[in-house]
Amino acid sequence: MAKKFPLQPSNPERVCWGCDRYCSAADLECGNGASRTQHPIELFGEDWYLDGDWGIEPPNDEKKPKQRQI
Repeated sequence: MAKKFPLQPSNPERVCWGCDRYCSAADLECGNGASRTQHPIELFGEDWYLDGDWGIEPPNDEKKPKQRQI
């Protein structure tokens, strides 16, 4: 079973997010010399999971309010 993907990790720069192993950035086990995969929070900001279709259901208290149509 896959590990739950953290929405807002405290130190995302310390971990490789490319697979379910979540290796330390200094000790990549599956990359054969590849570089670390960044967490989406590093690329898109703290509200990265609210936009787009990530397949992640945000917690109820953090859902973006629906816009009213005029």
